[in-house]
Amino acid sequence: MSKTDRNFEIDEKYLSELEKELALMDVERTEVKKSSKEFKEEGKSVRRDFYITRISTGISELDKALDGGIPKGSWVAITGEPGTGKSILCMHFAWAGIQAGDPVVYITTEAEFRDVVKQAKQFNMDFENYKTYDISSFKEPNEIPQIVVIDIFGLLKIARQMSESTLESESVRRKRFAALDIQTLVSAIHEAYKILGVLKEGVKTPYKHVRLVIDSLSAFWADKPAMARKYSYDLKISTHRENVTAYLVSQYAMTTKSTFGFGLEHIADGVFHLWMEDVEKNKEIKRYMIIKKMRMTNHTRNAFRIEIEPNKGFTLYPLH
Repeated sequence: MSKTDRNFEIDEKYLSELEKELALMDVERTEVKKSSKEFKEEGKSVRRDFYITRISTGISELDKALDGGIPKGSWVAITGEPGTGKSILCMHFAWAGIQAGDPVVYITTEAEFRDVVKQAKQFNMDFENYKTYDISSFKEPNEIPQIVVIDIFGLLKIARQMSESTLESESVRRKRFAALDIQTLVSAIHEAYKILGVLKEGVKTPYKHVRLVIDSLSAFWADKPAMARKYSYDLKISTHRENVTAYLVSQYAMTTKSTFGFGLEHIADGVFHLWMEDVEKNKEIKRYMIIKKMRMTNHTRNAFRIEIEPNKGFTLYPLH
């Protein structure tokens, strides 16, 4: 066989793989014809637009503003100062997930989850009706839960386990992991996926759609805001998966009206920014929200007025 012939020789195994890829492309082309229709996926109604599956935020006005919902697999940064409604926005997202049959990983560094549950009840969201497992528990779950909770105590438990598992010798000092460390957070998230039973052996991507809430991510770089961008990238590289849609809360300082460290907004697929007017000047609370960014979808460019209403929770009203 000449050198030219060898260059054009096709391995049978490679040809077989290529044929499989072409067949898959044919299937995907067929799916495009079904765009903008309603499908049933895992017992819930979802909307597909040219390969985009949309995930409900749990707030109808916000879903409409996003042309049907958040594109599946998006990371959404929730930014704003204290008191603007960021945590309640997260509750709606998690609640909508449970109603749709999505497992939820709920990370809270600002409050204990029992306080989240109490507040959510005021808005007709009763998380106590669903199987919840606190990762800080020393008891193994009896059954697969619908929500895995990770608070500061859960992060501390994971940090201790990571510290104990590192090699220790005369020449190598055991690494001590902190609770509010990005590596600890990544390990806790992967542990939660295992508990939820959404991972297959040897695969890091959940086979079932998962909703991830981190309230707030700012806690992980509060003492070193200059590292915010690096930590955000580290987190995304380690945990970003097509089958995970996430809300990531970023705190803004009340004095400067700016974030504790820049970076999260850059790597996020979407940014929901919340703010309020000067309460000392106006003598009343007026909250607002705008979708500053959302990849893979059209969205409303105008701001909304926010009302936190009993029995309803986070509600949006157009300004005009």
